[in-house]
Amino acid sequence: MLNYVWMTLLFIGIITAVSTDLINKGNNKYRNNEPLPLTIEFPEPFIKDSEKSYDVKFFIDKKHFNSFYNVSIEEDISLSAKLSVNPEENKKVVFFNTNNDSPEIWKEIASASGEEDDITGALTSLAFTSETNASAKLILEDASFLKMKEVTNSAIDYAKTAVNIALGLIGIMALWLGVLKVAEDAGLIKIIANWLKPITKKLFPDVPADHPAMGSMIMNISANMLGLGNAATPFGLKAMEELDKLNPNKGTATNSMVTFLAINTAGLTLIPATAIAIRAAAGSAEPAIIIGTSLFGSFCATVTGIIAAKTLEKFPIKRNDFSAWIKSNSKGIFVFLALILVAFIIFFSGAGKIFSTLFYWLKPETFREIINIVSIAAIPLLIFTFIGYGALKKVKVYEQFIEGAKEGFNIAVRIIPYLVGMLMAIGIFRAGGGMDWLIIILRPITDFIGMPAEALPMALMRPLSGSGSLGIMAEIISVHGPDSFMGILVSTFYGSTETTFYVLAVYFGAVNIRNTRHAVPAGLLADIAGMLGALFIVRLLFG
Repeated sequence: MLNYVWMTLLFIGIITAVSTDLINKGNNKYRNNEPLPLTIEFPEPFIKDSEKSYDVKFFIDKKHFNSFYNVSIEEDISLSAKLSVNPEENKKVVFFNTNNDSPEIWKEIASASGEEDDITGALTSLAFTSETNASAKLILEDASFLKMKEVTNSAIDYAKTAVNIALGLIGIMALWLGVLKVAEDAGLIKIIANWLKPITKKLFPDVPADHPAMGSMIMNISANMLGLGNAATPFGLKAMEELDKLNPNKGTATNSMVTFLAINTAGLTLIPATAIAIRAAAGSAEPAIIIGTSLFGSFCATVTGIIAAKTLEKFPIKRNDFSAWIKSNSKGIFVFLALILVAFIIFFSGAGKIFSTLFYWLKPETFREIINIVSIAAIPLLIFTFIGYGALKKVKVYEQFIEGAKEGFNIAVRIIPYLVGMLMAIGIFRAGGGMDWLIIILRPITDFIGMPAEALPMALMRPLSGSGSLGIMAEIISVHGPDSFMGILVSTFYGSTETTFYVLAVYFGAVNIRNTRHAVPAGLLADIAGMLGALFIVRLLFG
């Protein structure tokens, strides 16, 4: 399944990029070789026959600019530029930089050169009205196939990002796997697993209660709930490594692996710290008001993810036989999706009064303070407890810590190819414009369920990229305000689900899983449920 998703992201990104570039080329969107009229202010009198550079000021009337590029800017353009004159070659070369206030179309032209923000051009028809003022026409550098250039740059940048992420995990992995090794040898993980045996036995029936995988999964889920992402990932990777030891068919995901990842991709967290921080930075009067809404959304995602994983495991998908599986189980898939939809409608229609009453007396500030204290104290407390318990049990804590830490380096390096592959595909999909096409296709559905069109990019980006969805959330909050309906909705979206494809790439990559079976459908169903739950609760309380 992951193969189909990966190829789809690549093909859609490249096809949309080529199509967009051809359309722009045919329409001459960037007005290549066409002159734009402007006026120039020189700092000193212009010397006609002298080879010299001037720091000049350009002034462009907004009416001329809007008519020229077929856009709509609201203010006249004033910018500083460098003008180099070569009278022998009769050339007047212009160089200037774009910034946040520059027209979007100029930012696109500047992006053609990669990460640079500069634009070059040439002046023609220079005519002076005084010693230091003149009129002229500006012809900018040729801009063509910008989308394909952006796709190329994005693929390279995301590959670098993937390696940086993996290398950044080495220290964290070494720390937590070292601590976990001490706890395992001391028998503490086994004690915790026994306490939660009634729950874990139902979720992971093919994993023995005293197996090391169980303890690692429990620690991972607990760390995720507390928002301790740095601690959760090493525990999760260790859990996958232990689960793979029970795997009779190496390279193919087991039912327990899929269920575990469904819980991870649901992203059940008691406090969405990142979203709260963005809201606070944007000047929100109540940045923590999304705690309750995010908890509701992520709860819906978790329940749906578990149900989907447990249901789909009854209908095994053979490797490279996904299309045949869809055809043979089309009726069952339709009934399953219909039941989920009916369950949501029934639950939401009956839960409205309950949740509206609950959130009248629930004080997010109090809940936030409690969770903040727990989150701050959790990491030092875990280290102290695990190492201290190991010392009491006469474990050679330092030696065992080093043994566990060695595993961290190997796991972090092993996931690099999987991260590079997935993030590169996501980067191409985004840069090529695939997201824009997807928004157009899905807009009738979102209009039907009452989701604002402005929030759709956030809902679509969240399963693909954490940094991408964070950027979209920050942009929407800056436009609509953190305490507006839109601001609260996109913040809740961020706190209600996880980056599904990143999680799958990292965790499956750690144990060389190539046949992911039903992990992708279960994760995506969890994402959809989280988004629908977030939309419902935010509309109920703030709509």
